[in-house]
Amino acid sequence: MDIKFVPGLADARAEAGMLGLSARPGPVWSGEVDDYVDSLGAGFHQALESGRFEAKAGQSAVFNTGSDRPHTVVALGLGDDPDADTVRRAAGILGRRSSRDSVVATTLVDAGPTRAVIEGFIMSQYSYDRYLSSPDPAVTESLVLVGDGDRTESRAAIAVAEAVCWARDLVNTPPQDKAPTAIEGQVAELADDLDLRLVAYDEEALADGGFGGVLGVAAGSHRPPRLLELWYEPDDAAAFVAFVGKGITFDSGGLSLKPAKAMETMKTDMSGAAAVIGAIQAIARMGLPVRVLGLTPFTDNMPGPLATKPGDVLTTRNGKTIEVLNTDAEGRLVLADALALGVEYGPDLMVDLATLTGACKVALGEKIAGLMGNDEKLVRMVAQAGKDAGERLWHLPLPSDYRSQIDTPMADMKNIGGRWGGALTAALLLEEFVGDVPWVHLDIAGPARWPKNEAYQTQGGSGFGVRTLVSLVEHLAENGVDP
Repeated sequence: MDIKFVPGLADARAEAGMLGLSARPGPVWSGEVDDYVDSLGAGFHQALESGRFEAKAGQSAVFNTGSDRPHTVVALGLGDDPDADTVRRAAGILGRRSSRDSVVATTLVDAGPTRAVIEGFIMSQYSYDRYLSSPDPAVTESLVLVGDGDRTESRAAIAVAEAVCWARDLVNTPPQDKAPTAIEGQVAELADDLDLRLVAYDEEALADGGFGGVLGVAAGSHRPPRLLELWYEPDDAAAFVAFVGKGITFDSGGLSLKPAKAMETMKTDMSGAAAVIGAIQAIARMGLPVRVLGLTPFTDNMPGPLATKPGDVLTTRNGKTIEVLNTDAEGRLVLADALALGVEYGPDLMVDLATLTGACKVALGEKIAGLMGNDEKLVRMVAQAGKDAGERLWHLPLPSDYRSQIDTPMADMKNIGGRWGGALTAALLLEEFVGDVPWVHLDIAGPARWPKNEAYQTQGGSGFGVRTLVSLVEHLAENGVDP
């Protein structure tokens, strides 16, 4: 999408099909638009009144101007004190309403960050139509930003929004078309385009490397697994971070088979891995001076004749053993291997993302991710990164006395805890594989799949986590690990 900057409304109105005017209660219009609002006459104010528009955050009202440029004005409510995500959501509302217009203009940059406007607008026009016989994608070619927008923010905004959409595409792809080897091919193309380094572990390399968690989950599938290392390695890096993402390409539950209804969305179970790869491509396009390693284990979890059985014991990359009592608690098994491998490279910090537990979704709902970790400073850093990016995270505890819930006489640990606190006991298992590295775990089981079209979110795969990871790396690029 082409992003244009113009100083005033007259320039924008000459070409825009739809115009978004941002307003705070009153309404008080953002930017120098009072004369133009007056020129719209009583009909505009009647449209606001009939729509009960009070400029509250999330409100909008539409008015047909009766002219060609622009043919429609959309009033966008921001509330009294809008933050960046309020502006991002308003831009998303505009993007949805204007998807049939080739040129759209808005004064939102006079109300909030330019980056939030561009991100919200681009993400809102996303659609996944690969399998539709008559696709109807958005047709907007140009977004015109009216006012004192920051031109330097457009590159980062486009990179992040496109990375989110890339991750959404991968998550939304049906299971039959995203075998681990197929994803390897996509990531290889991405690595070539962005000069990234890719190392792919096939079945033989996984066996030689002692990746018993990945191989144990993959045993029931006829499709071979892959563990991908994706490296972004700029010169003079201010920090070295490792991101780990769960990549279960389809989760049937294995021999602990899920009910049919619960399987319907299990193509989403690789959302953590998609977010990691998406974030690295955005970081590379932005040229941020931080070394980043992405570790993404990809495999199906299927009940084939060789599938891991309840009671089997797996030996992981770092030598620790796990008794598998429920094969549907498989994400922690593949993450254990990937986290152990990440530790070997000596990163300054690690963050993993996973659609790990229904328990976290029960606790926090569909739109908030659980945040846990072994380092309070890193927990605060990631929480702030999520806030800055507009992705909601909630800090949950890792109580040491809960660790006994995964004790077993058969192995170093078992892969399920008691009935309660499942998100916490799953994270406590992961903690066994991070050594002394500062580490944060994001359980994204809820927000990885958005329930309905809303502002800049689209029903289905959300790309949740991409923006938080990029925001964290931006902070490290500016401040280092120990600011």
